[in-house]
Amino acid sequence: MRHIASAIALAFGMSLLCGASVMAQPQKTRVSVKTNRTTSTAPVKPTATKKADDKDASTVQQGSATVRKPNAAKSGTPSTIDPPSVDRASIMFPSAVDVPKDVSWRRDIYRSLDLTKDENAPLYFPVEPKDGQVNLFTLLFQLLNQDKIPAYKVKLDGLEDFSKENRMHFKEFLDDNGIDYEIQGMSIKVESVDVPSQYVTRLNIKETTYYDQNTATFHSRVTAICPVMEKVDNNDFGDFDDYDEEDQEDQDEDSTGAEPTMKNEPLAKKALPLFWVRLEDITSYLSQHMVMMSNYNNAAKCSMADFFDTNRYKGTIFMTTNMQNKVLQEQFANPKDLMKEQERIEKELDDFESHLWETPVDSAELARQDSIAALGKSAKKAKTPRATRTKEKTQKSEKSAAPKSASPRVSVRRQRH
Repeated sequence: MRHIASAIALAFGMSLLCGASVMAQPQKTRVSVKTNRTTSTAPVKPTATKKADDKDASTVQQGSATVRKPNAAKSGTPSTIDPPSVDRASIMFPSAVDVPKDVSWRRDIYRSLDLTKDENAPLYFPVEPKDGQVNLFTLLFQLLNQDKIPAYKVKLDGLEDFSKENRMHFKEFLDDNGIDYEIQGMSIKVESVDVPSQYVTRLNIKETTYYDQNTATFHSRVTAICPVMEKVDNNDFGDFDDYDEEDQEDQDEDSTGAEPTMKNEPLAKKALPLFWVRLEDITSYLSQHMVMMSNYNNAAKCSMADFFDTNRYKGTIFMTTNMQNKVLQEQFANPKDLMKEQERIEKELDDFESHLWETPVDSAELARQDSIAALGKSAKKAKTPRATRTKEKTQKSEKSAAPKSASPRVSVRRQRH
């Protein structure tokens, strides 16, 4: 009987151990292929919709199936734009400096930079990407395509407006300027030959000159830039096809077939401002791209950010911030008067900076006028040897004495009789 009871107790204990091991095992979910239903030993909670890393698509998980839905805004013109993604460059290169809001003096001016000149050529060359180097417009074009920086539309007066409602859509920019592109999935692909960097030969910049009373410093910083495309005017504002010389020659011929006498005249070009970008939004990327600064020393290089920070550019003033919101060309139609006004504004800026500080102090002159130095000179005079002073007096008396006459002196004495 004892053996039978022990055997029953042992069997009961083994059954309890088996049940505990079964309950400790994780519950597995099985998917039925035929009915597409999910069955399990425990109820399964429906998975919530997760936001994908890509801004242009959303990912929805249902059971084990993943459904990828394109964003409806991609098919047409998006109504809103998400803020640009935070890139590692903005964290590794935090070199943007904002203009203080509480400065005691400030003046905003707009300059036009000719990128074909030697002073501004580092921003224009190379026209096509070469050995990993790109020019300024190509860099901005790539950043806009990757949605890393915001860009803003140009207003009718050519000025900037950095409001959220004035954000520019990259697809609209391509369509408005007739740039060929191809949509591949959720991205836009533009061939390097289709990037019109060779036509962007000008750059409008907004320069802020101010005096910071908190640090007692005077600065002149670039706060915004606007690439300007220049092409031959063909009476179509949005068409930038290549200029055909043969068609122009056919138009120049008269009815008799003879060629005109005036040839090789400069053709009128149309300037089209493309978009505005704030320098603080792109400084972290400009810090990573080096440009060549000299035609004679190719090793002399600096970053694009340093190029703007050190004011290495050279441009002409075409507008200053004024209450009437007029450009200089509207106020001075005569080119000579316009040039005089530009020189006057430049002189005003230089005079303000020069008059801001007192006359530089000459430390050597102050040292000579010091009381200790004056005492040193008087002490030297007091220690002059006596023999030297006697000799100097003798020489002075000899010089002051009258010269002796050459004839003998005759004295007449009165004789008494």
